[in-house]
Parts: sequence; C-alpha cells; structure tokens
Amino acid sequence: MKMGNNKTLDIKPAQRLDTVQEYYFSRKLKEVAQLVAKGNDIISLAIGSPDLPPSANTIARLCEVAQREDAHGYQPTKGTPELLKAMAAYYGRWYGVDVNPQSEVLPLIGSKEGILHVTLAFANVGDQVLVPNPGYPTYTSLSKLLGVEVLNYNLREENQWQPDFDELESMDLSRVKLLWTNYPHMPTGGKPMMKTYERLVDFARKHNIVVVNDNPYSLILNSEPMSIMQVDGAKDCCIELNSLSKSHNMPGWRVGMCVSNATWVQWILKVKSNIDSGTFRGIQLAAAEALTGNDTAWHTIYNKEVYLRRRTIAEKIMKALRCTFDPQQTGLFLWGRIPDNMADAEQLTEQLLHHHGVFVTPGFVFGSNGKRYIRISLCAKEERMEEALQRIVGNK
Repeated sequence: MKMGNNKTLDIKPAQRLDTVQEYYFSRKLKEVAQLVAKGNDIISLAIGSPDLPPSANTIARLCEVAQREDAHGYQPTKGTPELLKAMAAYYGRWYGVDVNPQSEVLPLIGSKEGILHVTLAFANVGDQVLVPNPGYPTYTSLSKLLGVEVLNYNLREENQWQPDFDELESMDLSRVKLLWTNYPHMPTGGKPMMKTYERLVDFARKHNIVVVNDNPYSLILNSEPMSIMQVDGAKDCCIELNSLSKSHNMPGWRVGMCVSNATWVQWILKVKSNIDSGTFRGIQLAAAEALTGNDTAWHTIYNKEVYLRRRTIAEKIMKALRCTFDPQQTGLFLWGRIPDNMADAEQLTEQLLHHHGVFVTPGFVFGSNGKRYIRISLCAKEERMEEALQRIVGNK
C-alpha cells in the first residue's frame, strides 16, 4: 500500500490549555531524567511520594482478593460496603467524628480526582474560587481548566500560614462558590488550628461559600490529628478530602475520600459516576484493611519513626544552605526561607541541581508568596539524604 506524506492535521488544541502550563514536576523530571541519562547521580528531595511500603496485611489483602475469579468486574462507583464502613470508622478513630458510611463519605481515586469532582459539582463557568497562596497548584490549574476564576488569598509566615480573615472579609465575595484550604499545610507545614477551622466554618455560613479542607497530612509528624469536621455544623457547609497516599504509604494505589453532608456527597457522586467506573475491588478491600485492620496504627508509628530521622537530616540541609525554618511545622516536607542575599528560590534550587546533583523544590511553584522559600521532601532514604548533605557541605 502506498502511503501518503505524513502531515499533522491543522488542529488547534482546546482554548482551555492556554490557561495552564504542564505541571512543574512533570516538566522538571524530564530535565532530571536527561541529567541522569548523561551519567549524573541526582538525589531527589523534591517529590512528596512516600517511598515506604504499606503494611504487610494491606498488601496480603490485595493479593488475596486478586486471586478470586469474581473480583475483577466493575465495582460500585460509590464504593464497596467494606470500604465505606472503614472510611467512616477512620474518621471516628482519629478525629472523633461520626460519619454515616451510607451517605456521608465517598471514596475517590485520589485527592486530585476529588478536587476535579468538587469543582464540577459546585462551580459554574465564570464563578470564582478562593485558593491559598502559597498552596497546592492543582487547586488553581483545575479551576482554570474548568473556566472558573481563581482568587488568591494570602498565607504568610508571620501569621503562621493561617488565613487572614480580615483580608478575606474585605474581598468581593459575591461570585465565590468555593474556598480551598489545607492543614497541615502543604507546602509550608503550617499546623492545623481549631480556631482556624471554627472561623472557616463561620465564614462559610456567613457568605454562603463551600469550604473544602484538603487533609492528607494529618497523621504525618503531627501529634494531634484534626479535621474541620470536628467543628459543630461543619458538615452543613464544608467538605473534607482525605487520602491514604501519605498516611498509609499508598500514593500509587490512588485511594482517597471525601466527607460531607449526604446531599453534597450525592452531588459529587453524580459527577464521579459519569467519569469513572470505580476502583478495583482488591484495592478497595486492601484499603479497608489498611484503615481498620489489626495493624491499622502500624503506618502511623512506622512513618513517625522514619520521618523523624529524615526530618533531622533535612534540618541540617536547611542550615547548611543558610535557610531559616519553623521547627514546629508538620507534614511530609520541610519548608525554609532562603538567605536575603539571594535573588529568588530558583537561583538556589538550580545551583543545587546542576552543581551538587540535589533536586529540591522552589517555593514559587506554590504561588508568589513562596518565591523566597524552598521545600525539601522527606521521601528519600536516609543514606541519600545524608549524601545530599555531604555534597552541599563539601562543595560550597
């Protein structure tokens, strides 16, 4: 068969692609891969992907279910009864919050999916959403892709990375549908505070705005796990996203959840049911095992021991770079302010990557209020973190 000349069709991408860039880590990891291909040994302290395993019982449950002939069909989009009960029990155990497993919790294929589904369920094209600066970039990018306008609200170090409610009250909120919040805060490690949650609930009621708290780090180096759902009446005006990715070392399993009132959960399910067909049964039942099995506290104890050791090394790296940091911060990262004589964080991170072979994250990725900060991930083996420290100390 004679083939014609290959020629790309003159097709234009959807205009929504003009509103976003490729995710920073997607772009930067390509550069890192090129450096590695040239023989460079790059130590990555940038990505928040836990390198620790789930519990042995969690893995065993997955393998057990995968052996069944009847386990491979489509699953209920709203989740198996076992997983729904486990998620509700998780909220009871760690937060003391009563959640109806039949109507007030919905499994998600990770928190990113939840951010998408919540935005689709509540915000129309042209509506506005409040997004923290600094904050998780996906709050911004998914909003833009969906034609929703982003309004940033400031988080600042001098305010312990908590919202400035006077500033929020001074904004034009007439078109705002959602407010995104996230404690323990990523990237800054700002601690959850009950007074902040209480004020967020009051703010939601006063302005008829849905507050969405993204809460995947509450069990990571945090002695007092908190949930916005602990505030009286929070279910009536708030949604909380949670995840097993960080707390149970299951980032690649893609298991998350949202908790809210029955009506809003049903709205989110209506979106979800038109997008996916439910998670593999083995993953759902293994997640239920991780949440409520005999070794359910194993993850928290094991993670704390390992992350504390890694955190100590990360603090030494920050000090070697002459960066300042709050030793009380929580979560999976260490956030530090760069020296005043440096132009911006990217100057430091590029120097670390190309002169020391150490990849850390510049804070501008998370918003303009992060431009003088860097973030070090605790998701690397201790020996690699020690090697990164020695490279920095020995090659100044």
